[in-house]
Amino acid sequence: MSTNAHTDAHTETTTHGSSRDREIVDARVIVTCPGRNFVTLRIETRSGVVGLGDATLNGRELAVASYLQDHLVPNLIGRDAGRIEDIWQFFYRGAYWRRGPVTMTAIAAVDVALWDILGKMAGLPLYQLLGGRSREGALVYAHANGRDISEASEEVGKYREKGFLAVRAQCGVPGVKKAYGISSGGKPYEPAESELPAETVWSTPKYLEVVPKLFERLRADHGNDVELLHDVHHRLSPIEAARLARDVEPYRLFWLEDATPAENQKSFELIRQHSVTPLAVGEVFNSIWDCKHLIENQLIDYIRTTIVHGGGITHLRRLADFAGLHQVRTGFHGATDLSPVCMGAALHFDTWVPNFGIQEYMFHSEETNEVFPHDYVFRDGRLHVGDTPGHGVTIDEKLAARYPYSPKQLPIARLEDGSMWDW
Repeated sequence: MSTNAHTDAHTETTTHGSSRDREIVDARVIVTCPGRNFVTLRIETRSGVVGLGDATLNGRELAVASYLQDHLVPNLIGRDAGRIEDIWQFFYRGAYWRRGPVTMTAIAAVDVALWDILGKMAGLPLYQLLGGRSREGALVYAHANGRDISEASEEVGKYREKGFLAVRAQCGVPGVKKAYGISSGGKPYEPAESELPAETVWSTPKYLEVVPKLFERLRADHGNDVELLHDVHHRLSPIEAARLARDVEPYRLFWLEDATPAENQKSFELIRQHSVTPLAVGEVFNSIWDCKHLIENQLIDYIRTTIVHGGGITHLRRLADFAGLHQVRTGFHGATDLSPVCMGAALHFDTWVPNFGIQEYMFHSEETNEVFPHDYVFRDGRLHVGDTPGHGVTIDEKLAARYPYSPKQLPIARLEDGSMWDW
């Protein structure tokens, strides 16, 4: 045995290169708006390997950009990009003010970029680093919406023709001018459409009357071969959510999403007492602590926390394993407020994770796809990742520079009497 048992961290050599090769020499934030705003973190090592992480937080993009540029980036320079776990712990446990959407989105960007670098240095796609394939492709669901029930049914039919096996359905609510999830002018739904928040009016009784009728019609028109999902978007009290979950039971939803605000995790116990409709929640969660009671008491069936808002792959692996112990499956958020960088990383995660359920999938605009070239493809109702080393998504920085940041915020909701409500 060598008398020099200690290996100097700066001269250590592995199959992923020496620690000097992995030294982070540059990290910078790219903000672009090819149709909507995205924040991307670009990390580069001394050997020239570049990793990308999504840092987009819809309506609060510049808050994350500042957190990264002003607080995390200075702490990245000089570190070993291969020490992913230690860097995650440094930024999470080393911060007195922990968690929250801005902090966890920034940490996620760093984490995903480091996993991207590791994959490139190893010459392996990200899913191989995680443990290899658990499936050939990730089941995805599309968004069908209509101004009324008939139009929503037509949209479901169009997605079925495109090969989708699962569709989320939303329709307009009679007497509600701007219902959640309904686009205008035939365009894809994008809620963040104005510099200051648009104020919308909400009516729970009118909504509760129309939703069961929507799914009765969808089953009559499309049969039982398609999986149907619905997003309540936090609009109901626990007892109202229980009523809706019970009323749609005959139509066998794949899930009812965000039926009630989940800050009070025990509120889901009431829904469970009244219905066996599967429940999904978590796109606004930032850590495993946000869903601890929900998961360990099996009050939900799908956890929707996304990689970009939940601290990255390092943290989501723990959350997914914890969920798996309680027979809860993943169902990651995947709307267009996440860039293709996040979608690429999520799909590698989906390809690996044993307790996968489904992946949300909305089509990015042509401009976004040009700014973020990627190797994942849709086929036969599923998204398939490529075997490009890393997560398989890059950025055209020259093209990104042509699309400057455009201030946009999400709407707010009020009841008909003017009271603030959950949007």
